[in-house]
Amino acid sequence: MTFERKAGTSEQRDRILQALEELLEIAPTDTGSAMRQAANCIIELTGADKVDVFLFEPSTTTLVAVGTSDTPMGRKQKSLGLDRLPLANGGRTVEVFQTGKTWHHNRQDEDAGELPGVKQGLGVRSHIGVLIEVGGERRGVLDVQSSTPDFLTADDVRFLQTVARWVGAVAHRVELSEALTKSAMEQGRRAAAEELITILAHDMGNHLVPIRLRLEMIHRRAARERASEYRRDAEAAEQSLNALNRLISDLLDVGRLEQGLFALARFPVDLAAIAEEVARVSTLPGKEIQLTGMQELVVQADPNRIRQALENLVANARKHSPAGLPITVSVNREQRQDGPWALVSVKDQGPGIAPELMPRIFERFAKGPGSKGLGLGLYLVRSIAEAHEGTLTVHSEPGKGALFVLALPIRDVQEEG
Repeated sequence: MTFERKAGTSEQRDRILQALEELLEIAPTDTGSAMRQAANCIIELTGADKVDVFLFEPSTTTLVAVGTSDTPMGRKQKSLGLDRLPLANGGRTVEVFQTGKTWHHNRQDEDAGELPGVKQGLGVRSHIGVLIEVGGERRGVLDVQSSTPDFLTADDVRFLQTVARWVGAVAHRVELSEALTKSAMEQGRRAAAEELITILAHDMGNHLVPIRLRLEMIHRRAARERASEYRRDAEAAEQSLNALNRLISDLLDVGRLEQGLFALARFPVDLAAIAEEVARVSTLPGKEIQLTGMQELVVQADPNRIRQALENLVANARKHSPAGLPITVSVNREQRQDGPWALVSVKDQGPGIAPELMPRIFERFAKGPGSKGLGLGLYLVRSIAEAHEGTLTVHSEPGKGALFVLALPIRDVQEEG
């Protein structure tokens, strides 16, 4: 007989309250430790031979005993490999998880639907299995087993159904705690990385000044001496230096954004003219930039920041576009409910954005598979758009490229003033 049946009704109630108290006192360290504590708590209250907290592992479609009572049958289960139950193998524990229905049988050795390893290897005779839900989702099974026939009663079923809800609550609390700890660690690592990057960017900028001066001298000397080969080499080096300067500028802007020092100098600018300039400068052999749309579109904006945003969008498109296929930059005007908007779209014909990257594409340091950048360009473009009360959106399908749209509200000069 179970421990509860030996006691009176009041003692049963006291032990149920004791179970609740012990479960709620479990420290939210990690899921495995918490579920082992829960299993050992339940084994004391039922007097069974084994208690398991099975949780579903999606990557292997397997129920895994993350918490098992420290008993002879519990240790034997692990030695037999029955602490992992693939859904494909079936069995009553898997059935409880798949159907959500409680299982209760006191002659398990006579049950044709149970796994042979459970009946013969472990010698289980009495068995109760109850579904565990975590955060409203089906997540596992609470299993209580005994080698004694007719050991578990209908009262035990009701008790374990209640306990299973408590175990689910404990698991949810532990998972939330783990998620918060992980988030805090990631924020700490990111803050340290950002501080280091900002310092490094300042130092790199200081070292690049004399290099730029020396390149300018070489370029002028090559021009005077008509040394065309040296002149081409100097121009190529200057282009690489300009790219490095843009990277340093992006790194420093990340620090300014975090410190609230990202300032704008707005006045009327021709968005189409900036797009044309960026397209012309960014065109390379095999990577043509095609400009379409309006030939003039004036907005209130910081021209340097808008140029920086378009350069980043075009550079991103160029990085992912196959050779020989053009990148399209379009400038258009759109009438919305809140007034006219200016749209600059950048379309590439690359492989598209991976679906798992889409939700965080505009976050700092977000990079797709095989990306060689730091993952700051799109974060800065979106920040520039939002600083102008605008938006940056993206549409992409695998194999069909990506379309980024920078949208800015069109306002009168008097309204800005």
